[in-house]
Amino acid sequence: MMKTVLITGANKGIGFETAKQLAQLGYYIYVGSRNLDNGLKAEQQLKAEGLSNVEAIELDVTDRESINRAKSVLENKITALDILINNAGISGEQPQNISVCDLAILRRIFETNYFGAIQVTQQFLPLLRKSETPAIINVSSEVGSLTLHTAPGRSPNWDNFHAYGSSKTAMNAFTIMLANELSGTNFCVNSVTPGYTATDLNNFQGVKTVGQGAKAIVDLATQYQPGVTGKFFREDGEVAW
Repeated sequence: MMKTVLITGANKGIGFETAKQLAQLGYYIYVGSRNLDNGLKAEQQLKAEGLSNVEAIELDVTDRESINRAKSVLENKITALDILINNAGISGEQPQNISVCDLAILRRIFETNYFGAIQVTQQFLPLLRKSETPAIINVSSEVGSLTLHTAPGRSPNWDNFHAYGSSKTAMNAFTIMLANELSGTNFCVNSVTPGYTATDLNNFQGVKTVGQGAKAIVDLATQYQPGVTGKFFREDGEVAW
């Protein structure tokens, strides 16, 4: 049976590329998009590439009613959700140096990157519980790693992403706490970083292509291993928290 995947923020960037690569591997992908028109355009683009196993779904991670509607739509289409990929995220405006960052910017970033991921997960847990191999993948970033922030040779450029990085640190904490809560079950809950990938999140300044960035997410999604949970991965292995 074809495994089902819901990806938030999948109408563009790494989310879109992840949807494409997983669809190519035979998964059925629900392309979550805050704006349905943009989601439908992404669906049409994927279908134009010969991928019929994709379907757009309106899902704004910051809007509880939108999440509930998306949940109702999926409950009428599938009996179980196998993989949830919390990909939707924003980088926020500059400056983000924590000493001067506008708290409104910080709150906006957390509303999408942290609270959004949690409320989506909470609503879709019942469908995930019905899967034999449920996985939750939280798309994080190296700038969320406290270990790397305190390591010698840390890039001073990271100071430009204090607000964004803080939200990803919080995301990693969510990963650990949920993994601990669900320990002893068949759930795999992990964080993954695509690396510094060229998308509109960073004005296409990243050094990796979206194809390269999505690989770490796709690898984690396709390599379900019972007991491998509460960890932080990148393409070349684990990342220190």
